[in-house]
Amino acid sequence: MSITPSHIIQYLYCPRYIFYEYVQRLSEHEEKYYKVLKGREMHDVKQEVNPDYLRKNLGVVNRLNAQYLTNELLRGEVDEVLELNDGTMAPLDYKFAKWEEKIYDGYRTQLHCYAMLIEENFGMPVKRGFLVYTRSKNKLVEVPIEAKYTEQLKRHIDEILGIIKHNRFPAGTTNRGACRSCTFRSICPQ
Repeated sequence: MSITPSHIIQYLYCPRYIFYEYVQRLSEHEEKYYKVLKGREMHDVKQEVNPDYLRKNLGVVNRLNAQYLTNELLRGEVDEVLELNDGTMAPLDYKFAKWEEKIYDGYRTQLHCYAMLIEENFGMPVKRGFLVYTRSKNKLVEVPIEAKYTEQLKRHIDEILGIIKHNRFPAGTTNRGACRSCTFRSICPQ
């Protein structure tokens, strides 16, 4: 079994999310959420607009769109894989979001997942990733890829696989505010 960046982000939100969706097979029905639908639509549009455009100001020499990558632990589709003139590669991910002067953990986690997949699939180093905030006039933000986050990511993957493989009911989030908007709040003993 392999994990997606979404699994990890859900796990960070609350470990019980993994249990309910992937052990008990309960659906969160994300297709009902406006932001999810708009985000998917925006990704489709971005793939069609200027498919050959290279961000030369970033040192991009080649761009691969919508790359579905896998390894033994992870799988996911990277919006763009950029080959840079310094001999490295970088993931670029579009967000249907506004830039709020900070990089959220979920976005950082997703870029680190993509960095790990790019390094394994292309055999090239990844030192940075990029986020494009479409609701802030396509603001581009560079995010360093750091070893400490990659190690943390590997621990999270092991913990998620442990929940799924062993049908283990984990402790819930310590952020009780997260429970208010949780899809599973009506069945969770939190």
